[in-house]
Amino acid sequence: MTLYTRTGDAGDTSLFDGTRVGKADPRVEAYGGIDELNAWLGFARAAGIDAELDAEVVRLQRDLLAFGARLADPAGKIADRETKAALGAADVTRLEGQIDRFEMELPPLERFVLAGGSPAGAALHVARTVCRRAERAMVALRPPVEAPLLQYVNRLSDLLFVLARVANRRAGVPETEW
Repeated sequence: MTLYTRTGDAGDTSLFDGTRVGKADPRVEAYGGIDELNAWLGFARAAGIDAELDAEVVRLQRDLLAFGARLADPAGKIADRETKAALGAADVTRLEGQIDRFEMELPPLERFVLAGGSPAGAALHVARTVCRRAERAMVALRPPVEAPLLQYVNRLSDLLFVLARVANRRAGVPETEW
């Protein structure tokens, strides 16, 4: 089997249920944003984060593969077949717990923080903005995205902001306030 299929050469692609849609379809844009987010998380890992943050980011990358699969499946058929594609309220709660845990090692925010810092911190800030863009694309989808997926992506952008701050702090790079 080769990587290329030639089935998208005319500018369309298949969703999980076999439906053909244009590559500019809003659903493809939404799961493409999730794919881009996943790549930025890989970049953050390559930029050098400690083992604890790396393990968290790997978990997020695995979640995002499930997330993309769910977005490419508007009929909801994959969630029934693939447990690894399941994301729900418990995952949102897990992200909230991670936000709370990591925030405990940070000074409270008193001003806005400029994105940047260490290479890993800066990559996590970019990932946060890509996450927000993917969220905006998801909100426009019809049929609408399941509520837990919207909640997940909303919390994820908050977690990425906190992880960027933690990565910078652990790297000894001070934040630049605005």
